[in-house]
Amino acid sequence: MLQQLTLKLLAFTSAIAYFYFPIFSVQAAPLPQKNVTPASTSNQIKLKLYGGVKTRTPMVQWYLEELGIPYEYISLNISAGENRKPEYLAINSLGKVPAIVDGNLKLWESGAILLYLAEKYDKKSTSLEESAQVMQWVFFANTTLSPALFTEDKRKREMPNLLVALNQILQDKSFLVGNKLSAADIAVVSYLYYAKILVPVDYTQYPAINSYLDKMTVREAFKNTVGKR
Repeated sequence: MLQQLTLKLLAFTSAIAYFYFPIFSVQAAPLPQKNVTPASTSNQIKLKLYGGVKTRTPMVQWYLEELGIPYEYISLNISAGENRKPEYLAINSLGKVPAIVDGNLKLWESGAILLYLAEKYDKKSTSLEESAQVMQWVFFANTTLSPALFTEDKRKREMPNLLVALNQILQDKSFLVGNKLSAADIAVVSYLYYAKILVPVDYTQYPAINSYLDKMTVREAFKNTVGKR
């Protein structure tokens, strides 16, 4: 039942996130063509991440780095149309990034990828209830938070109330779900951070959000991925 609900909500989330999330206005630093976690060796690599600059690829890469999953990063030159070549369209017929290939699975949309990685690789001490909460926050990030941060009219009407509520939630916790970093934090922090540097959104009035971002943005995996721009 939860899996069926997840698939339906992911379809809705993908459509909303694609419509609202902007192409970043700053040039993101190119990520390495092949990026493998330090403990891995070439014969361990099975997951491939396809991405490009000015996309949501870094948030997926951040989670992969946090989980220590061996992976190969394939950077596509979007402006040169590499994402429209037949070999990539066989992975995502829409030609969008990010996308992953994990064994026989081909999966695209950042939110869907985060939830898949959480379900397959980040299940330590995670209950059904916590999994549902992670899903809740990933959907919130893509369908509610992102439009409120990056769409001008929604930024005026909706963002203040959202940030007040989020600030209150974060006052007594270090992570959104449970006592460790999860896909929920990856999604929410990524949008908060990009809004701060691109819009820019000022979180001075929201000390708990500021503290939360400060703790997250000093993580090595963050600095090596989302923090590069």
